[in-house]
Amino acid sequence: MNDSLKHLPQVGDVIAEREKVEAGFRDLHPPLTQRQAIIESQRCLYCHDAPCIEACPSDIDIPRFIREISEDNINGAAQTILEENILGGSCARVCPTEILCEQHCVRNHHAECQPVLIGRLQRYAIDHMHFAQHPFVRSADSGRHVAVVGAGPAGLSCAHRLATHGHRVTLYEARHKPGGLNEYGIARYKLVDDYAQKEIDFLLAIGGIEIRYGQRLGDNLDLDTLERHHDAVFLGLGLGDNRRLGLDDENAPGVATPGLLPATDYIRELRQSDDLLQLPLARRCVVIGAGNTAVDMAVQMARLGAEAVTLVYRRGVEAMAATAHEQEIARANGVRILTWARPEQVLLDHTGRLAGMRFERTELRDGNLAGTGETFEIGADAVFSAIGQCFDDHSLAEAGELARELGRIRVDGHFRTTRQGVYAGGDCIAPGEDLTVQAVQHGKLAAEAIHQDLMAQQEVA
Repeated sequence: MNDSLKHLPQVGDVIAEREKVEAGFRDLHPPLTQRQAIIESQRCLYCHDAPCIEACPSDIDIPRFIREISEDNINGAAQTILEENILGGSCARVCPTEILCEQHCVRNHHAECQPVLIGRLQRYAIDHMHFAQHPFVRSADSGRHVAVVGAGPAGLSCAHRLATHGHRVTLYEARHKPGGLNEYGIARYKLVDDYAQKEIDFLLAIGGIEIRYGQRLGDNLDLDTLERHHDAVFLGLGLGDNRRLGLDDENAPGVATPGLLPATDYIRELRQSDDLLQLPLARRCVVIGAGNTAVDMAVQMARLGAEAVTLVYRRGVEAMAATAHEQEIARANGVRILTWARPEQVLLDHTGRLAGMRFERTELRDGNLAGTGETFEIGADAVFSAIGQCFDDHSLAEAGELARELGRIRVDGHFRTTRQGVYAGGDCIAPGEDLTVQAVQHGKLAAEAIHQDLMAQQEVA
């Protein structure tokens, strides 16, 4: 073979590499078979005061839907789930059930080995439902029109619940596709086969909901205009900005341009890519952070074929926001987790491109995190920051009367903001668990509050 050709990738090599990468992005947890679902459902004790319900942010009657599965009433199980969580299919796939319902399952003790697999049973019910007609019927038109800003989990949940009450809803979405976090921010192997969009199609089938794309609050959309043309406004904005490390040379070029990139930006590109082999891939990459996004980023880089992936966190493993289950996924994929270290300096090569990061070792001193002065370096072609997102104030720059709390929009117990007729929910309000299922619950409860307020106004009139 000619020396100039022997190092070129051969067709067979490319096909093998593609198959390997695609295999890494198949379903993280294979779905239960019918037999498995029936057997697993019969492990449930159908507790009267079920602790799993108390642990479920969306108040699903878990023992009821599991009993319905055991009785082979799959549509009944799906209806039980969807009445409380219209995005129950995606939540079954992405929610950290290991620290929510399953952690509180009465079978979750050493003698049983594991709790009832609630999340996988929930997925089974939604995946196998088959209704002759849509299970939700829109009430007669109320004559009211509500604006929902943001077609993420909170906004979609709010829109659907409002539609069930007969209100017309217009969803204003900044991107060209709905779904928010489910479409753009979840690891690709957790939501496969374009599931987020299929679920949204089902949700919208109730009718009465219009989506307008390319509508961004603070750019071509403002609250004053929304209020003039609608009877109420719900803000499901999510968190539109990323926290920065605050280091010099963060924008230095690298394999991922810039070399130090927010993990959410890369995950968004990865989820929208039609060809994973065309994505920029770092041979050595570093992920800074400790949450599920950091783990998602690290695992996906490993599955794309990176040779060395290191996740670095400034505190200990016990303080990591990522669940133990997520951490195990990272380790199983060859991700090295380094703790008690914080970024100190971006390292550049002689051409000014990213070459790695210098870290300072940390420790707790009188209860506070402190640097030890000892440093070490990690070579990297790309560094991904996953140290959290923050609220984008640009979207509400003109709405000064909207009070804030801990950097987010303040709401009362009924998701009302300090501006009359404006409600908010999801990640853009005061911090909670920042989970998809929590955002869905916020949207649902806010819709009920909006409905009650609109009906009260009608009675007064």
